[in-house]
Amino acid sequence: MARLKQLNYSFVKSVPDRLEEGIVYVSMEYASAVHLCCCGCRSEIVTPLSPRDWKLTFDGESVSLHPSIGNWSFPCRSHYWIKSNRVRWAGDIPQKEIWEAREYERSIHSRDAAEKQDGAEPPMAESAEPGFWKKLLKKLTE
Repeated sequence: MARLKQLNYSFVKSVPDRLEEGIVYVSMEYASAVHLCCCGCRSEIVTPLSPRDWKLTFDGESVSLHPSIGNWSFPCRSHYWIKSNRVRWAGDIPQKEIWEAREYERSIHSRDAAEKQDGAEPPMAESAEPGFWKKLLKKLTE
C-alpha cells in the first residue's frame, strides 16, 4: 500500500457510493468530509464538520482539515493532517494517550449536553482545555 502525499477535493451534495482514492468528498449539506484512508488500506474515513469535531478550510484552491485524522480504530492506525491538499504524516500515538483523549472528548460532550438541557449555551471548542492537542502537536513535531 502506497501512502498518499497529495489529495484532490470534490464538493458534492451527497457522498458517492464508490469513493475514489486521493479525493476528499465535501458535503456541506451533510456537514461532513469523507475520503479513503491515505495509507492505501481503503478504509472509509468520515470527518463530521462542526465546532466540536473537524473544521474544513477552503481557500479557493485547496482544502485543509483540522485537527489531524487519527485512524486508531483501524488496523492501519494511520495518523495524518490534510493541509492545502497535502498529506502530512504523523507518528503513532500510544494507546493510553488515545484512551485519555477519547475520555476527555466524552466528558466535554456530556457536559455540553447537560448544559444544553439546562438551557445554557455550551462553550465553543476553543474555550475547552487546549492541553491535549498542544501536547500532541509538540510530540509529533519533535
